[in-house]
Amino acid sequence: MAGLTTALILLPLAGALFVSVARQNSARAVALGFNVLTAILAITLWRNFDTTAGGLQMVERHVWIPAIGAEYLVGVDGLSLLLVLLTSLIFPFAFLAQRMTRGACALMLVMQAALYGTFTAQNFVLWFLFYEMSLIPAFLLIKIWGGEKRDRAATKFFVYTFLGSVAMLLSFLGIFFAKGTFDFAALADLGKHGLLTGNVAWFAFAGIFLGLAVKVPLFPFHTWLPDAYETAPTGVSMVLTGVLSKMGVYGFVRLLLPLFPNEIRIVAPWLLALAVCSIVFASLAAWAQSDLKRMVAYLSINHLGYCMLGLFAITATTVRPAQEMQAALSGVFMQIFNHGITAAALFYYVGLLEQRRGLRGLGDFGGLMQRTPLLCGWMSVAMFSSLGLPGLNGFIGEFLIFKGSFAVAASFTAVAVIGLLVTAIVFLRAMQALFSGPLAESASTFPDLQWNEKWIVVPVTMLMFAVGIAPQFVFNIFNTTVVQMTRLFALTTLG
Repeated sequence: MAGLTTALILLPLAGALFVSVARQNSARAVALGFNVLTAILAITLWRNFDTTAGGLQMVERHVWIPAIGAEYLVGVDGLSLLLVLLTSLIFPFAFLAQRMTRGACALMLVMQAALYGTFTAQNFVLWFLFYEMSLIPAFLLIKIWGGEKRDRAATKFFVYTFLGSVAMLLSFLGIFFAKGTFDFAALADLGKHGLLTGNVAWFAFAGIFLGLAVKVPLFPFHTWLPDAYETAPTGVSMVLTGVLSKMGVYGFVRLLLPLFPNEIRIVAPWLLALAVCSIVFASLAAWAQSDLKRMVAYLSINHLGYCMLGLFAITATTVRPAQEMQAALSGVFMQIFNHGITAAALFYYVGLLEQRRGLRGLGDFGGLMQRTPLLCGWMSVAMFSSLGLPGLNGFIGEFLIFKGSFAVAASFTAVAVIGLLVTAIVFLRAMQALFSGPLAESASTFPDLQWNEKWIVVPVTMLMFAVGIAPQFVFNIFNTTVVQMTRLFALTTLG
């Protein structure tokens, strides 16, 4: 299937061109049409992907800028395919969530193309180009179409991500001057026995870590996220939390862990402490919020903290059971997918409440179960999914992360469990404030879920149940990749 990966990247860009010349009232329909086409391509990629084979598939390699070692090199493994499928799910969900202007639709499609490129590029120059390309539309969408305080939120988002990107670029330039390649596979092979030595290795490690930690975001580099998510339009918030935040976790798996295993093992206790802080402090911050959107934003940091806990745990010690490493890594991959779906759904429900009330504070509602039982019921499912209730998609990833992490970093994982308790308190408090008690006068005329909203809510909720009850179809995508990565991390430990 030569050219399929490239077609997946180019199709949203073509869609952005078509949207830019379409009529204002038909821009979203055109964008959704191109989303359908990209989803078909993504499914075709999935059907032609050999889940039993390790390594990259659908590889395309072309000479690009040989003077600096830059190639057009794209391909997919299990993790890349998982994120391509997640992107193909979240973007149509976001387009359906709210009406967008022609310019916003075009920028969203550009961001979608950049994300496909980020998740499939296998050469740093190409990867960094797509990585930066995804941030520009996000900045403009917040800056132009955001709510109150959008200027401050957009500026903060740009400054944090720009400084992180500069640090990462400088680190990779240093690696290129030392090793003469930008190829991820070649660098990972060199990383088995130490990519760099001395202070140069630590400077390169710190630069890449900073760039990726800002993007996840990992405590204490997270402070841009609540402002950006709160201010961004509903559909943009869904994409930011559902897909864009996964770029950071993907970068840790693809770049930092294979290239600097020895450095990560040395500072593992500190990295685990940061992951635990992301989990516990973010859940406590969510508890303190009265704005629903900020509450969901902090819970997004909390759930991504579980991913970082699993990743840092499997590199923390020299003696690690392979089975537990595979459990933790599988949990991280599953959590990436499940968090994208569930967090996007929560932002959608907050958007529905804001659309009906004009406000989104916990104190602005009350007794909604009497007036909108369907909306409350479906929203409760998303909340329980985020909480990790067995039978829903959020449970399996968190369970595997904790199972694998307890075996190698028991004390840190035990503290991280506090985040689960606080998250439960946050959601129960929100459900009580929104759904229970006397019906608020401002909600007396609220409409329940309308037919067009049901067409959005029902498939997403069914997917949550499907993954929660029979997750094997998702595991099959990345099982071989998990086994291969586990062997790589074991080899770097021995080296």
